Amino acid sequence: MAVPKRKTSKARRDKRRSSVWKLTAPALVKCPNCGALNLPHRICAECGRYDGKVVLNMDAKA
Repeated sequence: MAVPKRKTSKARRDKRRSSVWKLTAPALVKCPNCGALNLPHRICAECGRYDGKVVLNMDAKA
């Protein structure tokens, strides 16, 4: 079984545990029609438009 030859210092240990695991927040863009925030290259959940065209009729869903 492998055994460490030297003790790992606190600085080295803490560098490894620092902030590598933290995730970045997803990028959000404003819808040019209604101004709601959504993910890029996705249909707007508020107005149902994508690339200036109506893709989903949101009045029928409500």
